[in-house]
Amino acid sequence: MIALALKKELFGATTKSALEVCLEIEEGEFLAISGASGSGKTTLLRIIAGLEDAKGSIVVSGVEWLGAKRVLPPQKREIGFVFQEYALFENMSVLENLLFVAKERELAQELLKITGMEAFEKRLPRSLSGGQKQRVALARAFMSRPKILLLDEALSALDASMREELQQSILALHKRFSMTTIMVSHDPSEIYKMATRVVLLEKGKVKRDATPKEVLLQTEGSQKFSLRGEIVDILQADVLYVAIVAIGQQIVEIVLEKEEAKIFTIGERVRVSTKAFAPSLSKL
Repeated sequence: MIALALKKELFGATTKSALEVCLEIEEGEFLAISGASGSGKTTLLRIIAGLEDAKGSIVVSGVEWLGAKRVLPPQKREIGFVFQEYALFENMSVLENLLFVAKERELAQELLKITGMEAFEKRLPRSLSGGQKQRVALARAFMSRPKILLLDEALSALDASMREELQQSILALHKRFSMTTIMVSHDPSEIYKMATRVVLLEKGKVKRDATPKEVLLQTEGSQKFSLRGEIVDILQADVLYVAIVAIGQQIVEIVLEKEEAKIFTIGERVRVSTKAFAPSLSKL
């Protein structure tokens, strides 16, 4: 069990708020943290890793990592942290990057096999693609056999096909090592496929804490589905209008009447839903 009771001030570009989070996370759980920019997602991960201070407590499997009189240093927290940036040693080969963490060649070979990088073990990072570098960073995070894996939008810089491949690698490693994974993500499809639980933060507070289905598939009345997206364009097609909406990594087109088109603006967050097979937009 991981018990978090944390409080820390958050400073945005123009506003100030407070991160106030109380959570209990089961061992082996795959938790996704989502929310708008500035809601405290990355700060929460950094506090768990010991990279930022905070008031409150963190207790992992009965061991106090943070308390009134005790602050366990980051290197003793048994954390694996994967950022959006790869942070690999450019002068070391793929295999050497892993062995730098722990001199366990057998474990390194297994991790490279799981992530599909075993054929690249002698290559230097500069000769790898972005997706390949992130695979190495992911494998390296497991070399210390961490209790908790933290993923801070680790796949956000990759294209859709590479993201899907890395998602499978992460799930395989999560199951293979039976660890607790906490992932920050804005991608609904990624969260739905990977997480067993979603915590939605808003201005530092927990707004929702439920399963991905309960959080992401919000339905109203007889609607068959309801997803959130952003209007990226509104085009006129004869007497009708078409709203181009981005939902996660996908783009969808929604036909609007002229009067409907007047109430929406480009950049607005909207809800895309369907009723009797007819997609519609509504304001959040």
